[in-house]
Amino acid sequence: MSEWVDVVAESALAIGENVVVDVDGVDVAIFNIDGEFYAIQDMCTHDGGEIVSGILDGDEIICPRHGARFCIKTGKVKSPPAYEDIACYEIRLNNERIEVKES
Repeated sequence: MSEWVDVVAESALAIGENVVVDVDGVDVAIFNIDGEFYAIQDMCTHDGGEIVSGILDGDEIICPRHGARFCIKTGKVKSPPAYEDIACYEIRLNNERIEVKES
């Protein structure tokens, strides 16, 4: 059964900011895009490296190593060299705290 994990205060992330948190041993990147929160695994599916230090372009992140693009809202790959989506996590707000659902 999946459980919700309290990861960070909602106020800790201004619009356009992100943070990487540990959710059951997995690095998960939490993004604030226009006041909405999204969570994806902090791992490019092309080479297994971290993704959060990449460039943000609207609701997409560009891998800092080889330029693959992913939608932060859905985890969907948008351009090669990656061909597999990034894992997405469900988020909820609870008493001004961001919680991520373990997969």
